[in-house]
Amino acid sequence: MATGITSESETAHNSLNERRHGGHGIIIGGEFTSTEAIMIQEDIVAAIAAADHVIIHRHQRPDPDAFGSQCGLAAIIKASFPDKRVQVTGADSPSLAWLATMDHVEDADYQNALVIVVDTADTPRIDDDRFNQGKQLIKIDHHPNDDPYGDLAWVAPDASSTSELLVDLVTHGDGQLKLDNTAARLLYAGIVGDTGRFMYNNTTAHTLRDVALLYGFDFDPSAVNQKMNEVTLGQARLQGLAIDEQHMRISAHGAAVVVISQADLQHLGIAADQYQAAVGSAGRLNEVRAWAMCTEQPEGNYRVSLRSKGAVINDIARAHNGGGHPLASGAKAADRAEIDQIYDELDALLAATPKAPSESE
Repeated sequence: MATGITSESETAHNSLNERRHGGHGIIIGGEFTSTEAIMIQEDIVAAIAAADHVIIHRHQRPDPDAFGSQCGLAAIIKASFPDKRVQVTGADSPSLAWLATMDHVEDADYQNALVIVVDTADTPRIDDDRFNQGKQLIKIDHHPNDDPYGDLAWVAPDASSTSELLVDLVTHGDGQLKLDNTAARLLYAGIVGDTGRFMYNNTTAHTLRDVALLYGFDFDPSAVNQKMNEVTLGQARLQGLAIDEQHMRISAHGAAVVVISQADLQHLGIAADQYQAAVGSAGRLNEVRAWAMCTEQPEGNYRVSLRSKGAVINDIARAHNGGGHPLASGAKAADRAEIDQIYDELDALLAATPKAPSESE
């Protein structure tokens, strides 16, 4: 198996070294395989190589990319530097236990540790608030950089997923980093999760080349795909509930809002980390162009998952204490009145936005 692929010539490598910025910097946007991006990747690899102990964080309420990038990076470091101590921290997710589980990290473990936070745009969403107690902090993420943090940061919103970025970290690491079967499986799951099994428009030729590299390792991609496609009976019933006329309304312009109550979740036996299985249900309807799934929390407020087939919706998310990608964002609503406001804003956006080529006629 490949143990790391060097894509830069010796001349280019020397040029990058001449342009170093002393170990602190940030690359945001643009082509994430550019010379500048490769430079920051090399700085991250150097920081990993110099550390004796690495602790890796990700965001709260993890999805497959959060788990895949966090635990995939841990597997990469373990395969590349067997003598290093590597830990992953955060709350375990029962629905993702088939991918990996978390370590128990003591407060004392952070002394002199390199801390890496993956797939997390802003500090309030980082799972385990001890992330700033290490010797050095690195951010690796593919969300818009609304909250810059870290001594080193590599932020590439054009990437499909943070897991895709970590494949590039290996391929541009001058052979210092290695993929193994465990890392390949985890990163594949992360990419599949954030691309909707390659259905979303964040899937690029670069994404598929990285996936082709992962396919060269000894794991079963079809088993990963099948596991990610599975839902519980309660989740399947929630998917149906999400598109019935009692829970969903659709405007003439194709804006939809779905409201799921705590009573609905309790009746169906849906755990806190399971309701996301129904977020995409409204988007399967030809009549829907953009939608908000609003799920009541135990405190009485609502988590809002915003999705779109073409119109950019993350400005609406930011206006409601959230943010995210142009076509997939999260927000919060204090009550039903704010949900109505989000619905009206989606409707107005779609009224002013022509259909994208990817949208059904």
